[in-house]
Amino acid sequence: MFEDTRPADLDGSDHSDAWRDFRVTHPVERVALLRQLRDCNVPVMLSAPGGVGLATCLWAYDSTQEKLNFSADANDPRMSDLVEAEEVTAVSYLDSVKLQFDLHGLVLVRGHGASALQSALPREIYRFQRRSAYRVRPLERHAPLARLRHPSIPDMTLALRVLDVSIGGCALWLPHDVPELQPGTRIAEAQVQLDAATQFTAALLLQHVSATLPGERGVRLGCEWQALGSPAHHALQRWIDQAQKRRRLLQLD
Repeated sequence: MFEDTRPADLDGSDHSDAWRDFRVTHPVERVALLRQLRDCNVPVMLSAPGGVGLATCLWAYDSTQEKLNFSADANDPRMSDLVEAEEVTAVSYLDSVKLQFDLHGLVLVRGHGASALQSALPREIYRFQRRSAYRVRPLERHAPLARLRHPSIPDMTLALRVLDVSIGGCALWLPHDVPELQPGTRIAEAQVQLDAATQFTAALLLQHVSATLPGERGVRLGCEWQALGSPAHHALQRWIDQAQKRRRLLQLD
């Protein structure tokens, strides 16, 4: 079952600007995502205006004709509604990512003993990170930093290594020689530097403190982003997306 099968509303903004960071247009990336949907038999929800909805699966990808084929029951009355609809949107999930793309030229293809809903290959796919999902664990030698003042000792400035990052929060490394922090502590302002091009300011809520590997002198601070502004959210989303893209491209090699 989907946590949320409703398509995101992309009509209220200029696609080229507001949703640019979430759009996948590179052919290799688009094909990789579609093949994952097909190979893993992932449920796909097709939606049209007026409340028409249908759960199906992508069972064939034709790269030569640039067509997608979805499983279909020709006797289902919703088929004609989808084919006749002016807009049809597909929504699915791959692990921690919600995928959304429009379907154009939708037709019902009847075969011997089977039918399919066929559409043109989408020219763009939107990827939306689910909250508290995919976590990026940077290499230690390239670890991002979070600079902040100790909540109990304002004169003490800390530069803490970021252990992992997600759209919902981050984990920080607190060395053993720094005064401890308690769960529930709110950090009003942290300067987060993920890389040379990705920096933003955010408030943090300390959710939990946990030990790390035996022999390591320090603790892990599990933090949740608080009231993350739109520019910071987009910068964070873009950084996480780039990390996921690098991982997918490595898997394709």
